[in-house]
Amino acid sequence: MNIELILSPALYDGRLTAAPHATVAVDVLRATTAICTAFQAGAEEVVPLDSMELLPHYLSEGYEVACERNGAKMPGATLGNSPTEYMTKQLQGKRIAFSTTNGTVSILRAKESAWLTVGAFANLSALVQRLLTIEMDVVILCSGWKGDPAIEDTLFAGALISQLGKMGAALVNDAAMMAQDLWQLSRYDLYGYCSKATHVHRLQRMDYEEDIRFALQLDTCPVVPIYDKERGTLHL
Repeated sequence: MNIELILSPALYDGRLTAAPHATVAVDVLRATTAICTAFQAGAEEVVPLDSMELLPHYLSEGYEVACERNGAKMPGATLGNSPTEYMTKQLQGKRIAFSTTNGTVSILRAKESAWLTVGAFANLSALVQRLLTIEMDVVILCSGWKGDPAIEDTLFAGALISQLGKMGAALVNDAAMMAQDLWQLSRYDLYGYCSKATHVHRLQRMDYEEDIRFALQLDTCPVVPIYDKERGTLHL
């Protein structure tokens, strides 16, 4: 297995991995953490959307509508992008239409991948085990913030790369090597290291401290949602 790290969706088209590959879309704060939490809470499917235009249609079809822009839950949405909110909702068997500032953009940017999933600290160990069962190279696609890399996404990529590297995976670009080094530097005080991150500061100003702390915990939601190209949905 070869592993390539892409630090922003804007760089995805320039990736080195040309052959059919698996992609792990990452938005630790908070979309991919929220998706994992939704499935852990019993959701049946999540439909990632990169715009809000289709949300009224899904609402009329009985979906929960989750929508966030710039950290804030949008008017008319039944859910936001808060993983701790999802833990308090009755989501068993629910279908969720989901649109966020960065995370759903990354998922859909990679929707033509041979195999596509989402990653967060919440599902790290389960994701490692699943990736070891597929015979493909892996591209880790970080969402960042509006085109810029993000510390928390890069750290998660480093954690995933370190785990897969122990199993013999090879790193093919400098971004992957840098992320691995950053993870080794921060792994014993993840929250402390991430306290310098701009998106952490943004969410703290919006009173999402509980979300931040939850998203930086490992293995709280041991699920691996897979993207179905034909249906355009994530499911277990």
